[in-house]
Amino acid sequence: MAGGRRGLLRTRPEQALVPAEPSRVQPMTASNWTLVMEGEWMLKFYAPWCPSCQQTDSEWETFAKNGETLQISVGKVDVIQEPGLSGRFFVTTLPAFFHAKDGIFRRYRGPGIFEDLQNYILEKKWQSVEPLTGWKSPASLTMSGMAGLFSISGKIWHLHNYFTVTLGIPAWCSYVFFIIATLVFGLLMGLVLVVISECFYVPLPRNLSEHSEQNQRSEEAQGAEQLQDAEEEKDDSNEEENKDSLLDDEEEKEDLGDEDEAEEDEEVDNVAGGVNEERGDTSDQGHLTEATVSPEQPSSADIEVAKDSLRQRKSQQANKEL
Repeated sequence: MAGGRRGLLRTRPEQALVPAEPSRVQPMTASNWTLVMEGEWMLKFYAPWCPSCQQTDSEWETFAKNGETLQISVGKVDVIQEPGLSGRFFVTTLPAFFHAKDGIFRRYRGPGIFEDLQNYILEKKWQSVEPLTGWKSPASLTMSGMAGLFSISGKIWHLHNYFTVTLGIPAWCSYVFFIIATLVFGLLMGLVLVVISECFYVPLPRNLSEHSEQNQRSEEAQGAEQLQDAEEEKDDSNEEENKDSLLDDEEEKEDLGDEDEAEEDEEVDNVAGGVNEERGDTSDQGHLTEATVSPEQPSSADIEVAKDSLRQRKSQQANKEL
């Protein structure tokens, strides 16, 4: 029994002394991420608290061990420690996988299983995936600015945790601190911009400034005079048009009055002629056998009667129209 215990005691230290196999997955940071711009790479973005990320850890390690056979490098990015890289690649879900070939990036949306990853590389399925080009490329200036914003937000988050967890400050006190810091920072940035503008702004000499002011005033006065002249011309043209229209109306009225007078004269003549005919009929019928009968001129009484009858007709017509 003692010999067996000694054997166990000997084997346990020997097993404990066996070193663990080092990981073939290369951690990527903000300082060495440019390595993926050369050669072929597969990157995994993860977080230590993410259960889905933990499920793919063993598969990712197996994939990294076969990296030499597949002629590919395998890396990983901790989004908690490297928020700038997560912003550069615009990572919104975890885990997230990316393929890089000579600086051209593509998003891998398949499962994080070794067989699928291996077939993705051997069969070159990445060629059928649309690359991230233009402003979406992680190497673009736009995504560099996004990386800066994410890194600042990560630092603010770490500072908030330091206040609330390490120092035990209430969360609302931390929020008030960040609000005040934001306002002060904005005021300082505004002051810096004002100072910069004052440094680059070259004031004009006094004589030139006075001359420019006089020119500006003279131009304004000329403009006002031109506006007044234009308004006066418009008023004159409007008055002339009104006068012309009034003259035309008066002429039309005179023409209409002449036409009415002519019509009245014709109607008076017709009525007077009718009266003469009636009188001629009532006279001695024996005189009808004469060869010629001289027409009688209408008297003033006949004309008055004709005018009265004409006025009555016009009044009747006006009443009917009303």
